Amino acid sequence: MNKDIEKKVGNNVRELRELRKLTQEELAAKLQVNGCDITRSAVAKIEVGQRHLYPDEIILIKKILNVSYDDIFNIRGN
Repeated sequence: MNKDIEKKVGNNVRELRELRKLTQEELAAKLQVNGCDITRSAVAKIEVGQRHLYPDEIILIKKILNVSYDDIFNIRGN
């Protein structure tokens, strides 16, 4: 996968999480409660583009943050 795109998507996740006033730990906990095996460290790596997002994580992040897929995957203007 393109590293620049991963960084932009990760940055979107970080911005969306921060807009909802959630910490990385809180997002990881909400993902875990919904059946996703993820740590705060993994969330941090996603946000800086060092780790891929898996489909189940994308679906849950969308639900938890109450955002659209476009919000997550918008790579214009970042």
